[in-house]
Amino acid sequence: MSRSLLPEHPVSTVPSWVPEAALRYLAHTETGLPIRVLARQAGCHASTVLRQIRKLESRREDQLVDEALCRLGRQHFQRVGRKTNLSETEPETMTAPKSVPLPVETELFHKEACRILRRMTENGAVLAVAQEMEKAVVVRDNASGTTTRTAVVDREIAQAMALKDWISCKAPGRISRYVITAEGRASLASLLARAESSAQPGFAEAQAGFAAAPGARSLAPSRGRTRYSAPESPLTLLARRRDKAGQPFLSEDLVAVGERLREDFELAQIGPSVTQNWDNFLTGREAMSARSEPSAGPAGARDRVASALRDLGPGLGDVALRCCCYLEGLESAEKRMGWSARSGKIILRIALQRLKRHYEGMGQAGQMIG
Repeated sequence: MSRSLLPEHPVSTVPSWVPEAALRYLAHTETGLPIRVLARQAGCHASTVLRQIRKLESRREDQLVDEALCRLGRQHFQRVGRKTNLSETEPETMTAPKSVPLPVETELFHKEACRILRRMTENGAVLAVAQEMEKAVVVRDNASGTTTRTAVVDREIAQAMALKDWISCKAPGRISRYVITAEGRASLASLLARAESSAQPGFAEAQAGFAAAPGARSLAPSRGRTRYSAPESPLTLLARRRDKAGQPFLSEDLVAVGERLREDFELAQIGPSVTQNWDNFLTGREAMSARSEPSAGPAGARDRVASALRDLGPGLGDVALRCCCYLEGLESAEKRMGWSARSGKIILRIALQRLKRHYEGMGQAGQMIG
């Protein structure tokens, strides 16, 4: 079915990410359009539309799905009075939705969904949603039994992901916990592939904006070696390794500072297109303008990343950027930097120790933002 439920009444303001089945469900429940009319427009049998409607009705037990449908129906569909003796030749008229701002712009939704789904592929990661909170958080259970918060997302984004069946509720309750579904993993791979092929600035995965100047070494990970679809980041993998004394190779506080850098890096990609050249910055060919006060939003996040990399310097900054932000594997980083085998993990740990001191010096501003 097209985005127009009736040719003379286009649903032009409904975001393109809304599934077709959800459009038919809302058209039927909110405007009273008969199932046979919807089936005729979709070019399928009426029983197909009926099954879609029943399936969505059963999914409304999920609080995020129910909230998404309620919001879409309220903002984009307007209930009208029903006609008496309604027939197929006189379908009920649907009032065109008002031109209101989209609750979730499609481009922003894809960026945020990509960021959150990547976090949810990590072992032990779930999306926690509380009934009274406007935000949802991604938390990950650690081997020590503690929980680490790795991302924060607007509730509308979480609602959209649930409606598209990218996440499902594992444990409903006052604080519901969601896990990524097989559909979510497939969609994540598609989003990452599209971002990499189009090389549009704005995605953390699109590295075109970080290309090095002629003659300089490139910090952008090579094609085919990136770990964007990997279930875990290099930091979480190293955190499970043990040293000779039987202690974790990376302690939880070192993993946390790496996640803090990655958080700023991802925030810096949201909003206007950015072509910050981190390679030029690390090699001293580009300087960041000093600010009298810390700024917020993507610009502030870029400044914080630049400040951290400037403190680390070349070498330590390179490995931190590759492994914490680009999620490049240590073996690939060692080869591209010309280091000996198995030396990358030592250098990365030194970089994280220096990074920890940097964030401790920032005080409250060095804590996770979400």
